[in-house]
Amino acid sequence: MTTVEETAELGRTLRRFFEQRSSETAVRALMEDPRGYDPVVWQQLAGQLGLLGLTIPEEYGGLGYGISEIFPVLEEMGRSLLPSPYLSTVGLAIPALLASGDPDVLAAYLPGIAAGTTIATVAICEGEGGWVEEGLATRATHDETGWRVTGEKTYATDAQVCDLILILARTERGSVLMAVEVGADGLAVEPQPVLDLTRRLATVRLADTPARLVGAVGDGWSIVHQALRVATVALAAEQVGGAQRVLEMGVAYANTRVAFGRKIGSFQAVKHKLADVLVLVENSRSAALDAVRAASGSDPDADLAVSVAKAYCSDAYLKAAAENVQVHGGIGFTWEHPAHLYLKRAKSSQILFGSPSHHRDLIGRALAV
Repeated sequence: MTTVEETAELGRTLRRFFEQRSSETAVRALMEDPRGYDPVVWQQLAGQLGLLGLTIPEEYGGLGYGISEIFPVLEEMGRSLLPSPYLSTVGLAIPALLASGDPDVLAAYLPGIAAGTTIATVAICEGEGGWVEEGLATRATHDETGWRVTGEKTYATDAQVCDLILILARTERGSVLMAVEVGADGLAVEPQPVLDLTRRLATVRLADTPARLVGAVGDGWSIVHQALRVATVALAAEQVGGAQRVLEMGVAYANTRVAFGRKIGSFQAVKHKLADVLVLVENSRSAALDAVRAASGSDPDADLAVSVAKAYCSDAYLKAAAENVQVHGGIGFTWEHPAHLYLKRAKSSQILFGSPSHHRDLIGRALAV
C-alpha cells in the first residue's frame, strides 16, 4: 500500500510524462495509426515506469500493488486521452488471470505482460449483447488434442494488437475462460468501426481454435465478473481524469475569451455552468474512490459501490465534456479543437463495461427496490 504522498507524487510524475508523450498532436497521430497505440511509449510504461506490472505479484516480475495504486495511473491517462491498451491489459486481463488462481497460467503469461512483451484483453460480449453471461453462445470443447473454441466475440477492447485474448465460453459443465494466443489456427480479429478512435474495439472470430483453459471448468463467469469489477473501477478513474481535464479547459477559456467587452467567465450563466461541472467532477472522484476502497477489500457491497461509480462517473463525464463544448461556443464544435475528442471518449466510456442504465438496474436489484 502506497502513502498519500507517494500516490500524489506518482500522479505528478505521470502528468509530466503524458504531457510529453500524449500531447494532442500525438493523440491525433495515433488516431490515424491502425495499431492505435505507440509501441515506444508502451515499452516506457513497462520498463521506465513499471506501470504494466503494478498489480502483478513480485514472483511474476511485478510490484504486487492493488487497485488503489493504478487509480492515479488511469486518472492521468484519462486526462491525456492516451491511446493505449493499458486498460485492456492491466485493468481487465491481469485481474482475470489473477482471479483464476491458475499457477501454470500465471507463470506463462504474467511475466510477459510485466515486461511489456505481451498485450492482453478479455473478449466477453457477443453480437449486440451486453457484459453479461446470459446468452453466451461461444463454445469450448475438449478432446484428446486439447481445448478448442468456436464462436464470435464483439467489442473486444484493443484485440487488434493483442498477443493474448482471454475468451469467455460455455461447456456442458458450465462457463470457462480460455486463453487464445495470436496466430492460433482459426483465429481472426477484425477492427470494428468506432466513435472514439483513441480506444479501439474489434470482433474476434474463432473456428475450432486451439486454446488453453484458465482456471477451472465452471468458473468462467466468476473469473470474468471479478475482472470486470476491477476494470470498471479502472474506467471510472479514467473518467474522473477526463472530466477534470475538460473542466480545466472550460475554466481556462472562460477566463480568456472576451465577449461584449468582458471575459465570458464573468457572466453568471457561464459561472453556474462551470460550477455545476465542478460538482460533477468532485462527486465522480468520491464515487470512484469509494469503489476502489470497496473493490480492494472484502466489502460485501463491492459490486454495489462499483455500479454506483460506473453509473455516476459515466453520466458526469459525458455532461462535463458536453458543457465544455458549450462554453467554447463555435470553436468547440470544430474538428480542430480537442473538445470533441473528450466528448467522444466520454460517450464510448459511458457504454463500455455496461451502460449507466444497466448499472442502475444492478443497483436496484442490490437494494431490492
